[in-house]
Amino acid sequence: MPTISFFYGIAIQMFFDDHNPPHFHARYGTARAVVRISDGQIMAGELPPTAARMVKDWALLRRAELEHNWQRAISLQELEKIAGPDGQG
Repeated sequence: MPTISFFYGIAIQMFFDDHNPPHFHARYGTARAVVRISDGQIMAGELPPTAARMVKDWALLRRAELEHNWQRAISLQELEKIAGPDGQG
């Protein structure tokens, strides 16, 4: 599962040819969550409150890039890095 962004210790990953609805996986330490791209809501799992808020805010800010990567993933194309809120990818 490629890591498309990493910020403040949070890894954002996306599977190739994954199931709908469009989503990504967020990992922070041992915490894991599946996050819907459309609204940044956690669909499964959980993250600590601060990490969850940062992931949601980032997802809403980067929604177009996440949707673009989702289309690439379902087409089995290489995924692109997305900058985090700290400007890192």
